[in-house]
Amino acid sequence: MTSKLAPPHAALLLRIETRLEELLPPVLAGQGGLGLAMRDSLLSPGKRLRPLITAIVAADLGGSTSAAIDAGCAVEMVHAASLILDDLPCMDDAALRRGRPAIHRAHGEDVAVLASIAMLSEAFAVLSRIEALPADRRSAGVGILAAAVGSAGLVAGQFQDLRGGTSPRTMGDITDANGRKTGALFSAAVDLGAVVAGAAPSQRRELSAFAAELGLAFQLLDDLLDVSGDTLSTGKDVGQDAGKSTVVALVGIDRTERLVARHLDTCRAHLTSVFGEDSRLHALIDGLALPAMIEPTGPAPMPVLETEGGRR
Repeated sequence: MTSKLAPPHAALLLRIETRLEELLPPVLAGQGGLGLAMRDSLLSPGKRLRPLITAIVAADLGGSTSAAIDAGCAVEMVHAASLILDDLPCMDDAALRRGRPAIHRAHGEDVAVLASIAMLSEAFAVLSRIEALPADRRSAGVGILAAAVGSAGLVAGQFQDLRGGTSPRTMGDITDANGRKTGALFSAAVDLGAVVAGAAPSQRRELSAFAAELGLAFQLLDDLLDVSGDTLSTGKDVGQDAGKSTVVALVGIDRTERLVARHLDTCRAHLTSVFGEDSRLHALIDGLALPAMIEPTGPAPMPVLETEGGRR
């Protein structure tokens, strides 16, 4: 991986990348085009923040890393599927994703939609098959991911963004949409890690608050890149938010950057209440600066292995 997030978590990233490939949904004979579209989407170079967070939360609370990796990969499947849909002509009409043609450009809109549906379905199947978890935790995980995707989660946020994004919106309206569109999967990633570990209710509340702040910070960073980044460095279309009511459009770049810093400070405070002042998630958050937000755009080199419990 070429992301700045890779070195401190290289061994864990390698396990996640390997498992993602193993979990690719199978296709029928003669339907290799569908399989290739799913492979191009799910295995394209990325930061893997969501499965990283799931695995770290679970492991650092005493849970099974292997089970958490599978749960995190399920979230990554949903994330990849959502990016396919987000890029469609009827949505953002994007040409590039992670430095490569968007899936609908490379494989056709029909195959792109089918690939997205297949990965969404497989994500829930993956959660249902985690044998290391008791049945009640597997069931809870399916419910968590379903809520994150559904009509009060990611789907709702995307609808708000598509239908309300070109009209004037208040900061509260934008924040609500961002929390659903981007924050929902971060919340699912964190909560799945907590469920795998059997975390206490008080820990889950703090981690949920952490995830909400992280989702807001991440979306603001993405909005900033849309304004100040370029296609070569970000690996995707920029200027997509032109004419939309975003936080950057509402309050400007400088204040948005201060808001990001505030959200990340609050993230750290919630983490400290669960893990103490120094944890692997603290290190992960400290890597979320604008350059670290840029997705790798070329083939991902094999990361150097290191102890999974290592810290920055």
